[in-house]
Amino acid sequence: MTVRVRLAPSPTGNLHIGTARTAVFNWLFARHLGGKFILRVEDTDTSRSRPEYTENILEGLRWLGLDWDEGPFFQSKRLDLYKQGVQTLLDRGLAYRCYTTTEELEALREAQKARNEAPRYDNRHRNLTPKQEAAFQAEGRSFVIRFKIDDAREIVWNDLVRGKMVWRGSDLGGDMVIARATEDGIGQPLYNFAVVIDDMDMQITHVIRGEDHIANTAKQILLYEAFEAKTPEFAHTPLILNMEGRKLSKRDGVTSICDFQEMGFTAEALVNYMTLLGWSPPDSTQEIFTLEGAAKEFSFERVNKAGAKFDWAKLDWINSQYIHKMPVDKLTDLLIPVLEKAGCKLNDGRERQWLEELVTLAQPSLTRLQDIVNLTKTFFTTEVEYGEEAIAQLKKEGVIGSLEAIIAALDDKNPLDATTAGDIIKQVVKGQKLKKGLVMRSLRAALTGELNGPDLMQSWLLLNKINLDKSRLNQALAAVN
Repeated sequence: MTVRVRLAPSPTGNLHIGTARTAVFNWLFARHLGGKFILRVEDTDTSRSRPEYTENILEGLRWLGLDWDEGPFFQSKRLDLYKQGVQTLLDRGLAYRCYTTTEELEALREAQKARNEAPRYDNRHRNLTPKQEAAFQAEGRSFVIRFKIDDAREIVWNDLVRGKMVWRGSDLGGDMVIARATEDGIGQPLYNFAVVIDDMDMQITHVIRGEDHIANTAKQILLYEAFEAKTPEFAHTPLILNMEGRKLSKRDGVTSICDFQEMGFTAEALVNYMTLLGWSPPDSTQEIFTLEGAAKEFSFERVNKAGAKFDWAKLDWINSQYIHKMPVDKLTDLLIPVLEKAGCKLNDGRERQWLEELVTLAQPSLTRLQDIVNLTKTFFTTEVEYGEEAIAQLKKEGVIGSLEAIIAALDDKNPLDATTAGDIIKQVVKGQKLKKGLVMRSLRAALTGELNGPDLMQSWLLLNKINLDKSRLNQALAAVN
């Protein structure tokens, strides 16, 4: 048997972190067993589905490296298949037309609420006679198609994550609506029905999704049986929770994959972290691995039942590990759009080699890609803002003389190199009879307006290459004179 799994997002919003984690688990399971990963877009909700959301989902999956083997298939192009399925159930007497009005359903819910009962349909139109149906049609009533559910039926399956699961038909809310009607007959299918038709048609062997679908699974198993089809195996993964233990939502900040991308997380780090949201590798100390590496080890025996808490600090740490080990040329490619969006001019005497040297300088201090903006802002402006601490440093005894000596030692015709820069510092320290620490702190304050930052000598060399170091030193002198 070839394992066949699917991801079936609804394009009613951007790719969500929960959907993306479900995609990760499906991809890992398929790759672990040499199976197929199928992408299906459930776009039958025409009032909320948008093509831009579809594109966002596809782009998000590509960005994460979750390539699919078949698809994308679109439910909106499969309506004839669903209609045939509904008609099959009607012909077999397993489904029926229900003419209950919205007002009648509301009255039923209010009566159940008054009796402290769970809301459920009372199956009142299950056994209508042809005469009764004709009377309802004569009234102009619309109908839905309901699938018959036996309240006494026990539904049992072995969940790959949660073990034996048992539901009773009486827990499912009465006969289930599987399709709505239109003037010319059977219309839009509902979720539980369309999913089963699709999974049968696509020969899905394993359905991997969040635990919030468990009740749907009980209903869908009954539909598989009604069609006399093989029921796939099910795995219900834990929900992603916030640090307070509630389901992660928009109230917790960003939840869509494009938002994480915008915040400066790399695809490799995010997919690595999502793998750890509910699954642990055999080596519990291992936290950094590729998708391919995780696929070799993946199994549902190591997927937790409990909800997985989303930890921003852990994601930041994982992201920093990928950034710190990334080849400089690749990291530069990722950072150029970030810098450009922040308004940094990269074509003003700043060649690719200079940019890579700047990235090398900042790389050890980066946690997210966006950090590059604040870390390197001094390299993209001609004017320096000197804070109180920097001014205080520049006003210390001997500092003005040391800066003037450094300016005098600079040769406009020859670019500065590490050896020459070191020699200048030694000469100033000796000639001005100052401590090296004072000269270095003052030079940093003059060049950057700050007392802390990346390696000073490398910063100085980079500023020298774009002819900013001497003007900065003169600005510093003007600021304290």
